[in-house]
Amino acid sequence: MGTQATQTRAIRTRAIRTRAIRTGGGISVRFDVRATVVVAALLVAALTASVLLIGTGDFPIPAADVIRTLLGDGDPGQEFIINDLRLPRVVVGLLVGASLGLGGALFQSIARNPLGSPDVLGIGQGSTAGALLMIVIFQGSANEVAGGALVGGLFTGVAMYLLAWKQGVHGYRLVLVGIGVNAFAVAMNGYLLTKADLVDAARAVVWMTGSLNGRDWEQVWPLLTLCAVLLPLVIAYARPLRMLEMGDDTAYALGVPVERTRIVLMGAAVLLTAAATAAAGPVSFVALTAPQLARRLTRSPGPNLLPAMCMGATLLIVADWLSQRAFGADQLPVGVVTGVLGGVYLVWLLATERKVGRI
Repeated sequence: MGTQATQTRAIRTRAIRTRAIRTGGGISVRFDVRATVVVAALLVAALTASVLLIGTGDFPIPAADVIRTLLGDGDPGQEFIINDLRLPRVVVGLLVGASLGLGGALFQSIARNPLGSPDVLGIGQGSTAGALLMIVIFQGSANEVAGGALVGGLFTGVAMYLLAWKQGVHGYRLVLVGIGVNAFAVAMNGYLLTKADLVDAARAVVWMTGSLNGRDWEQVWPLLTLCAVLLPLVIAYARPLRMLEMGDDTAYALGVPVERTRIVLMGAAVLLTAAATAAAGPVSFVALTAPQLARRLTRSPGPNLLPAMCMGATLLIVADWLSQRAFGADQLPVGVVTGVLGGVYLVWLLATERKVGRI
């Protein structure tokens, strides 16, 4: 009786929070009021942090001047500093954070496990392995390193799927295989570093930290194009993904093509994660924390794809601002800050999961 009463209250709460918009053509669109407010608040936070970050540096610029310059009314000096030097870094940060947040939400929903993120499953380390191969073995350029990271992430995703396949891919097995793949990739990365000469090893370590330093418009356009292509595809599969979270048998009964849906969404998540890693290096823990924080803010079941995207973008921009302002004259790579914050969150998540008996 207690369980039925709890479910009834949850359904009533969900019904109260959900609104529908009907168009003249008879199309009805439902949306969650709280989730919409959370997305709007996160967008405002991300844009505010972006303006503050653009104004931060050796030549500080007030926020009002930053906004005026972005609107095309700044002086030539400010336009050069903002539009050519600082804006590309911020745009890359927003896109990388959004890609990691969305990729993490997809992986966690497919695995039905809050630990099923690209950080844990080895996609980031696989991308790192591809980049290290280009740095250490081929002495590749920046674009070749980015291409190696993308190919490495895709190869790791395909290998993980094939290894986890046994009459379908189930969440628990996917996480276990991903942890094994991650360990193998970490070992491979360590071996590649031992084979590198001093210059290549230093370059590789800098890349492996995860940083937005020196990013320009060359990193913006490929990532922006990929996000523009994959986001509509992911949104189109959002409803089947929610059904998939109820289990394969239930999804089959509801008419969902389970394996096709899983392959498409896993492919999108791998592409997003690998592209983000190619653009900024392996920025850790954003893909793990953003979906969970978004879900706690929206208090809504399901993957929370848009809130996770916005949360990821906000987390990365705030972390980049902290990396430049919180440590005095020492500016840390953004990957160091996200690693510290994400490590604390991971310990808390493990303790919470253990407390409720899930691990």
